[in-house]
Amino acid sequence: MRTAVIVGVVVAAFFALVLTTGAISTVITNDQEADAANVENMSCNAAVGPATTTSAEGGAGAAANLNTDQRRIVQLIIDVGKQRQLPPRAWQVAIQAGMTESGLRNLNYGDRDSLGIFQMRPSMGWGSVAEVTDPVYQVNKFYNVLQTVSGWEQQRPGESAQDVERSAFPDRYHRWESMASHLIGNIGQIADPTGCGEGVGNLLPAPTRAAGGAMQWALGQQGKPYVWGAPTNQQDSYDCSSLMVQAYRSSGIALPRTSREQFKAGAMLPVRQAQPGDLLFWAYDQSNPATIHHVAMYLGDGKIVEAQQTGVPVHIRPVKFDESELVAQAVRPGV
Repeated sequence: MRTAVIVGVVVAAFFALVLTTGAISTVITNDQEADAANVENMSCNAAVGPATTTSAEGGAGAAANLNTDQRRIVQLIIDVGKQRQLPPRAWQVAIQAGMTESGLRNLNYGDRDSLGIFQMRPSMGWGSVAEVTDPVYQVNKFYNVLQTVSGWEQQRPGESAQDVERSAFPDRYHRWESMASHLIGNIGQIADPTGCGEGVGNLLPAPTRAAGGAMQWALGQQGKPYVWGAPTNQQDSYDCSSLMVQAYRSSGIALPRTSREQFKAGAMLPVRQAQPGDLLFWAYDQSNPATIHHVAMYLGDGKIVEAQQTGVPVHIRPVKFDESELVAQAVRPGV
């Protein structure tokens, strides 16, 4: 929950009128233009692309710290991926997993009988000791398992790495996302591995008509009370995430229930590039998505609609992109 000045009913109504005729119509126009262009960029998904958790500069800096042996393993991961005609996203998943599990080193030790780049365990059916310490075998085995993961191509790379590795610490794979993206561009010679352009979300598909509908629905809930844990099958009251669930449900897009889950439910982009309909998040530790505690919908023109806290009804308020606890990434649902 956030602490902010409650916007009055008259001001809120005025903003709703402006936003309904302005930002929402802009969203719909963008949607029509995308249709006319045959949605050329719809394969772009910043949620699984480069530099979503750290800056591009941070990724290049981390990559610069790799030694010759580590870069050879990266080269092997990329070479095998190319030989198998797997997309760059698969290489990125493997690099993030290898960096997390072993620091991209072919280790002859690990937790229990874990060995090699990906800390594969012979006792768990990954192969013999000789096999799981053979770099070529390891990379191929990793890709074999990755290809059995349903929907891995649409997930953020760290999510897919976790699906292969089954770690007790699932969020740790995200740490190396920016570095892995830099490496598949630098070593793999892929200028734009996700189709999203340089940086994050530069060519991200525009907000769709669904975003406009979700905004309109959320604006229609103004004045209704905040109730923590409010059910998502009624419209008498809301908490922050249930308002987002129902707003996007009204436009045919399913969101998970909690704000932390919603942070992973779409394409990410820098919060300062947020467009109407995008979701904004607040966290106790802005660098740690596990501490997210609030979500709101961006309306454009520096304003959000939110279900804030007990005693504060659903309302519109101004937002500053440098305000306390605001997470640096926004999320575009349905992309």
